[in-house]
Amino acid sequence: MRAFEGQRSDNQPVKRSRAEKEKLLRELRETLAGMKSHASLSLRQSVQKRVADLEAELGTAASGGH
Repeated sequence: MRAFEGQRSDNQPVKRSRAEKEKLLRELRETLAGMKSHASLSLRQSVQKRVADLEAELGTAASGGH
């Protein structure tokens, strides 16, 4: 069965509210802080990148929103 335009399975980013993004950022920081020393470098880097992306997005939203 083929996907139709706008269906959830389309490869589109999930739209989150500012509160949801802040919660996700907090959880990612906790995950990063709780990672063991033997956690893979690629996993650690991907979480760090996601944190940086969210911080940049929230910073942009904060300065550009009001």
